[in-house]
Amino acid sequence: KKDIPAVNFIIHEIHCRRNIEICPYCSDSIPKSEMKNHIESEHVQVTCKCRMKMESSLLKDHEASSCPLRPVLCQFCDIQLAFNKLQEHELYCGARTEPCGRCGRHVLLRELQQHPRVCG
Repeated sequence: KKDIPAVNFIIHEIHCRRNIEICPYCSDSIPKSEMKNHIESEHVQVTCKCRMKMESSLLKDHEASSCPLRPVLCQFCDIQLAFNKLQEHELYCGARTEPCGRCGRHVLLRELQQHPRVCG
């Protein structure tokens, strides 16, 4: 999978056939001596805490961006909770009120950012 000078091609091809394998899962060129470790570290099936099964190499990205149990912060109270609980929590949390420092009215937390435009 690389450009090789024509002069070195036969020697390179012999070296590759002896020492390199193509991974059957990801098609990467892997040294034969490292293939077992590559498959075990990159392609073994693992189960996330959300019970979804995937290759181990995908787990970190899944946990960071798409796992329903990944930790997130509420925009209103900064409490950390699971992503799949966020919407329900923010509906409740955003319905709390705080007094406006300018007009004194009690304003819903979810409307507090827009309130200065209509305040007073």
